[in-house]
Amino acid sequence: MNQNALQTLEFDKIIAEVKSLAMTETAKTLIGQLKPSVNYLQIKNWMDETTEARNMLDVNSSVPLLALENIPEIMVKLGKGYVFTPEELEAVGHLLEGVKRICKYMEAMESVAPRLASYANSMFVLDDLYEAITVAIVNRAVADRASSDLYRIRKRMLIVEERIRQKLNDILRSDSYAAMLQDTVIQERSGRLVVPVQRQYHKKFSGTVIDTSSSGSTVFMEPAAVTRLQDEYSQLKAEEEVEIFRILTDLTQQVDSHARELLINVETITHYDFVFAKAKYSRSMDMRPVQLNTSGICTIKQGRHPLLGAKAVPLDFHLGGLNRALVITGPNTGGKTVTLKTVGLLTMMAQAGLHLPVEEGSEIAIFTDIMADIGDGQSMEQSLSTFSAHVRNILTMLSCADSGSLILLDELGAGTDPAEGRGFAIAVLEELYARGATIVATTHLGEIKEFAQHAEGFVNGCMEFDPDSLQPLYRLKIGTWGDSHAFLIALKLGMDPDLIAHAYEISYGTKMALQLESIVQPETLTDEEVIRKHRENQRMREEAEKAQDRLERQRKYQKKNLKVGDRVYISTMQRTGVVFQEENEKGDLVVLVLGKKYRINNKRLTLHIDREDLYPEDYDLDIVLESKENRKKRKTMGKHHIEGLVIESQDGITNPK
Repeated sequence: MNQNALQTLEFDKIIAEVKSLAMTETAKTLIGQLKPSVNYLQIKNWMDETTEARNMLDVNSSVPLLALENIPEIMVKLGKGYVFTPEELEAVGHLLEGVKRICKYMEAMESVAPRLASYANSMFVLDDLYEAITVAIVNRAVADRASSDLYRIRKRMLIVEERIRQKLNDILRSDSYAAMLQDTVIQERSGRLVVPVQRQYHKKFSGTVIDTSSSGSTVFMEPAAVTRLQDEYSQLKAEEEVEIFRILTDLTQQVDSHARELLINVETITHYDFVFAKAKYSRSMDMRPVQLNTSGICTIKQGRHPLLGAKAVPLDFHLGGLNRALVITGPNTGGKTVTLKTVGLLTMMAQAGLHLPVEEGSEIAIFTDIMADIGDGQSMEQSLSTFSAHVRNILTMLSCADSGSLILLDELGAGTDPAEGRGFAIAVLEELYARGATIVATTHLGEIKEFAQHAEGFVNGCMEFDPDSLQPLYRLKIGTWGDSHAFLIALKLGMDPDLIAHAYEISYGTKMALQLESIVQPETLTDEEVIRKHRENQRMREEAEKAQDRLERQRKYQKKNLKVGDRVYISTMQRTGVVFQEENEKGDLVVLVLGKKYRINNKRLTLHIDREDLYPEDYDLDIVLESKENRKKRKTMGKHHIEGLVIESQDGITNPK
C-alpha cells in the first residue's frame, strides 16, 4: 500500500486509537504493524474475526484478557538455563489462571462466535504446573509449604530466633548492664541480632563487636550468651537459601518443559487482545462490518469520517459498475476534501479488517493500491510549488496505476494557469481511466465538469450548498455538478455587494440575477457587536476600495501598455519580474527575473505594480536594469576616457520553457 497515501489519509491515527484499546504490549506491537491487505481471503477473515469479537462484547463485555506483565521477558528466558525468581513464577501462574478463565468464557460464547471461540481449543490449561506454582509461591515469595524440608528449617529458625530475642531482652532489662547500654532496643547488624553498647564499656561487656555507629560512640555487640544460638540461626539460614534455590530450580524446569504450550497460550492471548481491540474500537464508534468485493464497487451509506466523530456529516457515496470515475465540484469549505479522505480512509480501514462507521448495506471494493494527492504539498526545503508537488504525485500515480488502483485527486489542475490547468487535468483523468483505475477527483474548473458530463465512465457529483443561508450542507449529490459559490460566500463574509456584482459581471459578462439585498439578514446586535461589526465593515470597505483600485489599474494597462520598469506577473513561471524591454511587433517583451532576462509574450504577462507606484519620481531605472559593475564603468566614462575600459552588453535573453 502506498505509504504517502497512508500518511495523507491519516491511517496512522486510526491505528493509534485501536492500539490504545489493547491490554498487552505484544498486541499493541501487532496493531502498530497493521496495514491494509490486498488479499481478499485474509481481509474477509480479519473482518469476520472483528465481527465475532464485537458480537461477544455486545453479549458480555467482561472479556477475561490478561495484560501479560513480564511474560514476554520470561518467554525469552525459557530453556536458556535461567532460574526464575518467585515474581516470575507467580507471573506464569497468573498466565495459567488467565488461560482457564479465557477457556471458560469462550466455551460460553461458542454459539455467539464459533470461529473465535474455537481458538481457545488450542490453549493449554496445564493444571499440574499451575498447582505446583501456586502451592510453592505466595505473594511473590517461596511459601513455607513448598517442601517439607523448608517447613522444618523455617520452623526451627523461628524457635531459635525467639530464644535469641528472649536472652537479649533479659540483658537489656538487667540492672547489671543498664549503665553500659546506649539504648534498650534489639537491632540487627550483618544478619545477626545485637544490642547497642557505649564505646567506653565495650571491653567490660561480654560479647563480640559486630558493627560500629557512624559517630563511633556506639558499638553493636553480640552477647556471648547468644553466640551459639546465632551460629545455629546462621546455619539454618544457609540451609533455607539452599532449599529455596532447589525449589525454584525444580519449578523452572517444570516451566521449561512446557515452553511450547506456554508459547501457544501467549500467542493465542495476544491474538485475542488484537482482535478485541478492533472490536472495542468498533463498539466505541458504533461501527459495523461491510460487504467486500473485488469488482471495484464502492457503496457507502451514511458514512462518517472516523476522526471527526459526531461532527461528521454522513456521506452517501456510490462508484463502480458503469461509472468508475467521479468528479466532485462545490464551494471551498464545502466538504470536497473531507469526502475524498473519507472514501480513502474507510477503504483502508476495511482492508485492514476494521469495522466502519456506516449504515447497513455498505460495500467496499478491495484495491491493490490507494494513491492520494490531497493538500498543496508545498515544500520550502525542496523549493516545490503547489503545482510542482501535484505533478510529482501524479507522476507516481501514472507509473503505478492499473485496474486495482483507487486514485484520489484533490483540486486537480489547480496551482497553474487555468487554461493549461484544465487541459492538464483532463489529460491526466483520461490516462488514469484508460489504465483501468477507479478515480475520485475534486475541481473548481468548469471545463472538467463538462468533460465528466460527456465522457464515458465518468460521473459528476457536487457538494450541496444552501443559497438562502449561504451555508454549505456538506452533503454529496452524485449525478450533477455544482458551482463554487465564491461570490455568495464572499458576500456572506462581508464583501461589498456592489463589488461582488461588478466581479460577477466581469466573470460572466452579464449582471448578477440574484437580489443581493435580500441576502443581508436583519440582525439584533449588542453594543460590542455593533462596534465590532462597524470595524469589520470599515476594514472590508478599505479592502474593497483597494480591490477596485487594482481593477482600474489592470483595465488601464491590459491593452499591452506595459512600460520599462513595470513589475509584471508571469503566469507560466508563477512569479514576478520587471519589464526590461517594451513590446516588439510580435507582442514579445523582455522581462528581468532574478537577474536573468527572458523573452515573454504579452499574453503571459499581467501588470502587477505600475512603475509610477513602484519608484520615486525621476528614479534612475538603471539601478534596477543595469548591473552594478556596468553602472560604475558608465559613470567613470562619463567623466573622461579610459583606455581599455569596456562596458559588456547584457543581451543574453532566454526563452522560458
